[in-house]
Parts: sequence; structure tokens; C-alpha cells
Amino acid sequence: MNEQQFEQLQVDVHDARRPLNRITMQAELIKMALNGDVPVEKAMIALDKIITECKSCSESLSQIVARNRPDSQDNPE
Repeated sequence: MNEQQFEQLQVDVHDARRPLNRITMQAELIKMALNGDVPVEKAMIALDKIITECKSCSESLSQIVARNRPDSQDNPE
């Protein structure tokens, strides 16, 4: 892996972590709802956001794989 590929990998990992951080925050909100600290409706909204962020993370990971596939035109090896 050359320097340019490593830099791209760092960007890709950062982009994949972003939705994971949002998922964590929404899960904390659900925990609070289960403890009775926030309305159940907020937990339902948080669950929808978690589902959306999981899909976003999955797409980011798919893009990483596609970019690093040996036959990919984006992979300058």
C-alpha cells in the first residue's frame, strides 16, 4: 500500500466511523427512554436514525471494498 492509498484508507475509516458515532448517541437516547428519562417517542425516532446510520455505514464499507478491489480503476496499483 502506497502513501496515497493509506491516506485514502484513513479518510474511508473516518467516514465509516461517523455513522457509528451517531448510532452510539442514538442508542444512549434509547437507554434514557427505557429508564423513563425521555419520552418513548424519542426512542422510536432514535431507532429510525440508527437504522439509517447503519445503512450509511454499510454503504461506506462497500465503497472501501470497491475502491480497493484489485480490478478497480480507482485502485492505482
